[in-house]
Amino acid sequence: MKKNKISKNWINKQKRDTYVRQSKVDGYRARSAYKLIEINEKFKIFKGGMYVLDIGAAPGSWSQYVSKIIKNRKIISVDLKKMEKIENTIQIIGDFTTEETKDDIKNYLDKGFDVVMSDMAVNTTGIKNIDSIQTGELCKEAMIFSKDVIKNNGFFISKIFMGSTFNEIVALSKKIFKEVKVFKPKSSRKESKESFIICKNLR
Repeated sequence: MKKNKISKNWINKQKRDTYVRQSKVDGYRARSAYKLIEINEKFKIFKGGMYVLDIGAAPGSWSQYVSKIIKNRKIISVDLKKMEKIENTIQIIGDFTTEETKDDIKNYLDKGFDVVMSDMAVNTTGIKNIDSIQTGELCKEAMIFSKDVIKNNGFFISKIFMGSTFNEIVALSKKIFKEVKVFKPKSSRKESKESFIICKNLR
């Protein structure tokens, strides 16, 4: 009974959500596109000719948005789930945390990625501290991997939850990158503890 009530609340919230409605108008697969749009408007990240790695890409709204900007270059989109095809995108279906998938990504690498972005999050347990810690571990793994594949002046963007691992992640990012900012887009729901960490220029 409780689960049904939660499901109905979620459905009602989705129906009222401005960004959900707008995503249908604009043709994006999820409202999360607007988080990346806001990040890009503030930090001026994406431009034509870039190579981009999108980790935890499904259902593909981030790759959709970036594909419109980079034009004839490539996005490598990685996820456990298969997605419908997106222009300018090569999809790798696999678990990013495995060496096999990381090797698959490197096989597509030429001179390095201009941007590594991650909207990865664990399937939530409902226990916010645990969810925060587990998603924080994914952020750290993506950040550490980015050191090997990103250009010296490249960007790293990742979802990050406010919680016990927040300070640890920020400290790690400052060891790897020269510039580090944390930003919560307006399109991120008010009750959500998510923010995004935006890092630039490898040390």
